[in-house]
Amino acid sequence: MVLDKLSNSLKDTLQKIAKAIFVDDTIINELIKDIQRALLQSDVNVELVFTLTNAIKQRAKEPSPPGLTKKEQLINIVYEELANFLGKEPKEIKITKPTVVMLVGLFGNGKTTTTGKLAKFYKKRGQKIAVIETDTWRPAAYDQLQQLAGQIGVDFYGNKKSKSPTEMYKEFQPKLNEYDLVIIDTAGRDALSSELIKELNDLNTLVQPNERLLVISADIGQAAQKQAETFHSTVSITGVIITKLDGTARGGGALSACAITKAPVAFIGVGEKLDEFEPFNPKRFVSRLLGMGDIETLLEKAKEAVTEDKAEDLSKRFMAGKFNLLDLYDQMEAMKSMGTLSKLVDMIPGFSQLKIPKEALAVQEEKLKKWRIAMSSMTEEELENPDLLGKTRIDRITKGSGVDEKDIKELLKQYTQAKKMGKMLQGGRNMKRMMKKFGGQLPEGFDPSMMVG
Repeated sequence: MVLDKLSNSLKDTLQKIAKAIFVDDTIINELIKDIQRALLQSDVNVELVFTLTNAIKQRAKEPSPPGLTKKEQLINIVYEELANFLGKEPKEIKITKPTVVMLVGLFGNGKTTTTGKLAKFYKKRGQKIAVIETDTWRPAAYDQLQQLAGQIGVDFYGNKKSKSPTEMYKEFQPKLNEYDLVIIDTAGRDALSSELIKELNDLNTLVQPNERLLVISADIGQAAQKQAETFHSTVSITGVIITKLDGTARGGGALSACAITKAPVAFIGVGEKLDEFEPFNPKRFVSRLLGMGDIETLLEKAKEAVTEDKAEDLSKRFMAGKFNLLDLYDQMEAMKSMGTLSKLVDMIPGFSQLKIPKEALAVQEEKLKKWRIAMSSMTEEELENPDLLGKTRIDRITKGSGVDEKDIKELLKQYTQAKKMGKMLQGGRNMKRMMKKFGGQLPEGFDPSMMVG
């Protein structure tokens, strides 16, 4: 989960409210202090913290609307004010051929990688993309972006010999009208300087991009504010992309910098892989932060991983008890592309309240990895008919894959349990009746992470 420390602090605070017998001034004041402490520890700007918590305190005095208890109203106020603080509505980038996006930022914030992530994001949505490398300062920038472009399958433009970003852009400008989206990766420096400001000003004046996005790392703390303000005065940034937001306790500095400059967060990087990149939606982000889940993002990721027709076909096969290890392997591959178990669990409403240890999720992640490896060593016949897997075949798979026999047997046990469940659901039986049959519990040893389709 992004901003783990902040998220855990806010969830604990809301739990106090939920467990309170009634809501009075003492509870409200305690809530305000807890939120202030959590935000300040995450490097959120002090003035913004007090503005935010004062708004929560004022609204908490209002009478509860019909249908909501005072506790529910208070939790809803926290949710709404945090979402308002982060921009309320998502930043929308409209693609009208050709849309030009210029990325700016200092060294080490991940501009070039973000260029690749942004290109992949829009390519998956059917856009024709070109990326341009205009960084003449960092020698590896050209090769890095060229490799990323090849990996993603988008067109790359750049000139290693050129020393002028504006001349480089002019060289390729006639070709750019054929693209839906053009992404420009600009040079950075170790610190903001008059030289960098002039370079960006010149390029911005020539290109006149539709969007000017500041790429800023979540781990720089409150230094983010000065960066955001200076880049904003230089090129008038229209949005921000926050990188390295996974697993950092200091991301509040970058988030509050955006609030100060009024430049909305457009995207966030939540991992190193090219797919670990998502549009920033304040309401969904806060929902995840508070442990309420984010089912919309989860469904979007699922749609990207599995086509609707394939999901429907798999569902029918499962309900009929006919699915096999080949189907299961496809499910696991789809799940792998959606992200780690810990990130997916955070998106499921209610799951974060279970406080499943990260270590347990890591063990399960490793188990799924071993199962995928084992299945890669099986023949198509074995995958389609797992009943063929006797001792001799399992021994062969063990030697070929390097996966222990006990792990393969556990995979087969989970598969058998899942198949039985599918047959039980056949004929219109619902989950409630099935759970009743098991005394309110899932079958012993059954692993819910198997059900990813």
